[in-house]
Amino acid sequence: MGEYKNPVPTVDIIIKMKTGKDGDGEGIVLISRKNPPYGWALPGGFVDYGESLEEAAVREAREETSLHVVLERQFHTYSDPARDPRQHTITTVFIARAEGVPEGADDAKEARVFTTDNIPKGLVFDHGRIIDDYINKRY
Repeated sequence: MGEYKNPVPTVDIIIKMKTGKDGDGEGIVLISRKNPPYGWALPGGFVDYGESLEEAAVREAREETSLHVVLERQFHTYSDPARDPRQHTITTVFIARAEGVPEGADDAKEARVFTTDNIPKGLVFDHGRIIDDYINKRY
């Protein structure tokens, strides 16, 4: 009899923050990953056993950006088996808001706010697609 394998649940968070001297602009927080795959990404990670998706999103945001976020809504779920080169994951993406200055911690060596016109190229995983869907209001 074959062994059953299931995708691993994860969360990613689009954290909206005010930008500019007067706070009249808006950007999103990205992290520079400490571990492979290296590069810029949305904050996020694996859901712990006994934890809700919402709890995981708040925890991962705090661990990787040092920000206390307020979740606004669930955005979309992405399930392409090839979205994560390490294993098959299914991510539920949340939109959140935060104030303060993001600081990279835990799995993030850096956290920074980017406006939609200066998002780095070549984001890891499928995060470029997720951000493009968010900017273009696909969901």
